[in-house]
Amino acid sequence: MPSLSNPESRALPVHVGIIMDGNGRWAEKRRLIRSQGHLEGLKAAKRIVKAASDAGIRFLTLYVFSTENWKRTAEETGFIMGLVKQYLRGELDFYRENRIRIRHAGDLRGLPNDIAAELAAACEETAPFPGMQVVLALNYGGRDEIVRAVKKLVAENGETPITEQNIRSFLDNPDIPDPDLVIRSAGEYRTSNFLLWEGAYSEYYVSDVLWPDWTKEEFDRALAAYRGRCRKFGGAA
Repeated sequence: MPSLSNPESRALPVHVGIIMDGNGRWAEKRRLIRSQGHLEGLKAAKRIVKAASDAGIRFLTLYVFSTENWKRTAEETGFIMGLVKQYLRGELDFYRENRIRIRHAGDLRGLPNDIAAELAAACEETAPFPGMQVVLALNYGGRDEIVRAVKKLVAENGETPITEQNIRSFLDNPDIPDPDLVIRSAGEYRTSNFLLWEGAYSEYYVSDVLWPDWTKEEFDRALAAYRGRCRKFGGAA
């Protein structure tokens, strides 16, 4: 049973990460093509960004496209990249209106040039905004992030000790606190290479609801579940 005696257990998470899973299954259940599921998943992402901002979440990391997702068909990956470009362009007014900052996690070099340019432009324009920060994990993999961080650490100064603190300083967004809560939709119980370093002591919340069906109410249920957790970080209860 979660303990409610710890004040921290009732606190709002500062950083929430979301593994947005179930777009394909949502479409298949309705006998639609998979791309329709991705389109509806994009709409759900906007709903949850707004819900998180309204709730007072400071950082929200969305797992948009993993380093492993390139294994899918060229048709599907091309459609997803097109949606990302459409999202970055079409929703910029929404981010301006809500003063939300866009950031990126992942290997920018592995993205198509036009997507990388759109992403860089959106990050630059929204950089001064003081509201919630939305990190788009795009061409992202937790193992890849750690490998890139170690390579950058060694390249900067081969004499620098390889410590936890030094590796962390070369992660994609070292100034962002570790996620307090990681949400996964669609009922799957795996991390899928998401925030492996940062999520070492995150609380996990798994919902059976497929991502395109996510609403503010479902997000609120995840926050309520988090408030019932007792976080010990390896210490005694």
